[in-house]
Amino acid sequence: MKILNKKALHNYHILERIEAGIVLSGAEVKSIRAGRVDLGESYVRILNGEAYLVNANIPKFQQSSQKDYDATRSRKLLLHKSQINSLIGKVSGKATTLVPVSIYEKNNKFKIEVGLGKSKKEFDKRRIIKEKDHIRRVQQELRGKE
Repeated sequence: MKILNKKALHNYHILERIEAGIVLSGAEVKSIRAGRVDLGESYVRILNGEAYLVNANIPKFQQSSQKDYDATRSRKLLLHKSQINSLIGKVSGKATTLVPVSIYEKNNKFKIEVGLGKSKKEFDKRRIIKEKDHIRRVQQELRGKE
């Protein structure tokens, strides 16, 4: 199962993608396996040489016994020190940001795909929507003629 962050793909040009591990509790893992995760408003921040996923909403698992659970807490990302230093260099000088692109399971562990994104302009978004709409119409016409 792969959960995409469609909002990030719509708002940013993804220049580079990096796979990272994520530190989760057991109840959070069960909640993600159930497909209950929202990456829409989340982003990645680097603090004190460590990467954190901020504002990702993973709701409480129904059968969990945790009383004080924060669904939008910051979660540590597992990256090599060289990868973090590289990301610091790429983000600091330019108008780029780190956004989570997707979360998926690999070898029974959850991984998060972090993208180095550059913001799209409004006219870029409109052009992409027009292109997708044109492709959809052409495909519908081809299906109708067969």
